[in-house]
Amino acid sequence: MTAAAILDQEFLPLRARLLEIAATLDRLDRANRRAADDPRAKKIHAAIETLLGGDAGDRAEQIQLLFSRPYDDDWWENFRMTNDE
Repeated sequence: MTAAAILDQEFLPLRARLLEIAATLDRLDRANRRAADDPRAKKIHAAIETLLGGDAGDRAEQIQLLFSRPYDDDWWENFRMTNDE
């Protein structure tokens, strides 16, 4: 698909999502200045920074990793998953 075709298809939905994000950030700013100290807000700002400066073609992966738990070799045990029924 060409860049023009992608923009033809995605421009309006992307514009709507960007406006939604901007409106949410505005509401956070008006509601409580201390929201910037919240770890969730810090992740949101880090994701926005990734969008602005991330490596081309790798932004989605970087943001997914930002919001994911680190891999744990013992996840099966830590989540109390067993083969016992």
